[in-house]
Amino acid sequence: MSTPLDSPDQGGLTVLDRELEELLREEHIEPGDHERFSHYVKKDKILESALTGKPVKALCGKKWTPGRDPEKFPICPTCKEIYDRMMG
Repeated sequence: MSTPLDSPDQGGLTVLDRELEELLREEHIEPGDHERFSHYVKKDKILESALTGKPVKALCGKKWTPGRDPEKFPICPTCKEIYDRMMG
């Protein structure tokens, strides 16, 4: 009788890894103004994205994979408005 450890490619973590990779591929990454604006995102999510390549979601709802210097772009007006309401 075999056990899952005898055939690691038949299930367990391998299946979960494949399913996670498929979900990440299917996740909708929006084109558009992330090229023109800096968006507000939780710092821990930026770090996670840098380590994993996983897209982030800004306060305004925009999803994308960060890769540019945010200092070079104006702040997203929608993110700023949401942030100001949260802090106010």
